[in-house]
Amino acid sequence: MMSAIHLGAQSAAGGQLETASRPGPSFRRRVCVVSETYPLEINGVALTVARLVNGLRARGHAVSVVRPRQRVADRPGHRRGPEDVLVHGAPLPGYRGLQLGLPAGSTLHRHWTRHRPDVVYVATEGPLGWSAVRAARRLDLPVVSGFHTNFHGYAKHYHAGWFERVIAGYLRRFHNRTTGTVVATADLRDRLHALGFTNLSVLGRGVDGRLFTPARRCAALRAAWGVSEHEVVVLYVGRIAPEKNLELAIDAYRAMQVLGTSRRFVLVGDGPQRAALQKRHPDLRFCGVLTGEELAVHYASADIFLFPSETETFGNVTLEAMASGLAVVAYDYAAARMHVTHGETGVLIPYGQASAFVEGAVGLARSPLLLARVRRRAPASLALVAWARVVERFEAILTDALEQRREPL
Repeated sequence: MMSAIHLGAQSAAGGQLETASRPGPSFRRRVCVVSETYPLEINGVALTVARLVNGLRARGHAVSVVRPRQRVADRPGHRRGPEDVLVHGAPLPGYRGLQLGLPAGSTLHRHWTRHRPDVVYVATEGPLGWSAVRAARRLDLPVVSGFHTNFHGYAKHYHAGWFERVIAGYLRRFHNRTTGTVVATADLRDRLHALGFTNLSVLGRGVDGRLFTPARRCAALRAAWGVSEHEVVVLYVGRIAPEKNLELAIDAYRAMQVLGTSRRFVLVGDGPQRAALQKRHPDLRFCGVLTGEELAVHYASADIFLFPSETETFGNVTLEAMASGLAVVAYDYAAARMHVTHGETGVLIPYGQASAFVEGAVGLARSPLLLARVRRRAPASLALVAWARVVERFEAILTDALEQRREPL
């Protein structure tokens, strides 16, 4: 659910941002985006929100951002957006470097009274997000929310499965108080609808094909990993945390090793599980957080991308891996369901079937012809998946919210 960067200049895993280059609409909206995470923080939510913000600005809209102060980003002398409104935050337990925005209803009420936006987008459901929804409703502002993280699905990975229903109930109440909620995929929309969420709209994700490309494959990097051009390298990019189900990826890699079909497992990212996994598996290559071209080179220099997470709302790294010419092995939901054709541009595994995941990874690695075909076809399948299209869709969703009459308070 990844070094210093310029604001709005990375992908969901750390790549450079592209902004929509088409001329903006004939009207100019004032949009306020509220998020408890934002670059320079490196995570899928922060970087997706930054793409949407920069894309709207490129299309001529006036966009302000409300977010917690960041210990690194907001040091004296650090440049931040002139429209940013900074509020207090507190460290998020278990997520080093991330903050939980504290309630700021009075601050937002005063600010929006003086600088009234046309529409508010609340990207996160923490205390800051909740206070933003309340303030927007009191001022009769249309407010759209974003469902970016399956927090209720995380519970079982942190030994709190009993808490899942409580979290789901909180999220449902939060989102149903807004004009509408944006989700990443149609299957997520359907799952949330079954849980009682209303007014859901699908907004996909894009990928920067100029940055993530097979052309960045690097023989020198592979040599540093101790592999030849013809040996298989397995890659994972993302947070190294319980909810990502990395133990299964390691099991799959070990099974590939037994058959002699894989030589190296490279993991890019950081998180609470990294130290323990490094200690138990010293032969795995942990690279830490990488961004920009360095990240893109690591993608393109591998062969198979293992993504066993069961908690994604989308999974931007799936698209980045495919664009880089990797064969993705992932569960059949979220980004993989939207963009992978089984056996042609990747390998889809029935959701939650761990043994099938291992078998799918081994089967791909032991078939050089299949692996080569998938790696060749995957980048071309994403030719039309551009962030500019996503921003245009997001603009339309916000416009629809403006045209709807919100129910009386």
